Amino acid sequence: MRNFSAEDKRDISPILKNILSLDIRLTNSFVKYMSKFMPMKQLKVHYSALEISCNGLVWFGSILALVWILHNKDLYQMQVNLLLGLLLDVIFIGVLKAITRRRRPTSAAVPLAIGPDKYSFPSGHASRAMFLLYFFNYLWPVSVIFLPPLVAWVSAIALSRVMMGRHHILDIIAGLLLGYVEGLLMSFLYLEPQTCLYLVSFMTDEKVGDT
Repeated sequence: MRNFSAEDKRDISPILKNILSLDIRLTNSFVKYMSKFMPMKQLKVHYSALEISCNGLVWFGSILALVWILHNKDLYQMQVNLLLGLLLDVIFIGVLKAITRRRRPTSAAVPLAIGPDKYSFPSGHASRAMFLLYFFNYLWPVSVIFLPPLVAWVSAIALSRVMMGRHHILDIIAGLLLGYVEGLLMSFLYLEPQTCLYLVSFMTDEKVGDT
């Protein structure tokens, strides 16, 4: 399955072209093999649910909604820093996709894919999932009982993106690495509680500093 219509029009080195070609062959072989045990028809609903569960709009909307609904100043630091990390992820993914412009697998049919989102490298879902794992493991640690399900979710996200034909294997690997780097970056950028309270004051009608 050839997928170099866009890349062939650009000046790509033979080495990079060989790497991309190998990635496509490995991805196709992997999907074909895994389809024997995980047929797309039977798991399509599950894959779609995973896709929605890691959608950027869902996460942004949910966090903003919780800021208003919970209105708990003890959670503002976590919520604001999580929003900042997710915003950085969107920026990094958008820039990298715009630069690389690697087309998605020919089997991909991504609804409403516009701008950089119509490109596949790196995987935004993979980077976002890995960043969330890093965040809730190191930056705002949750109970250890939640880590195995979180790791399983990240793994399922990565696998489903390939099985759905959304990404090649190399896209997923790059996305996971990017998400980890974003977590490291947020370790240095992590905002203090008072700064987060100040920022939340712009999103609420109440004086959060007095709550």
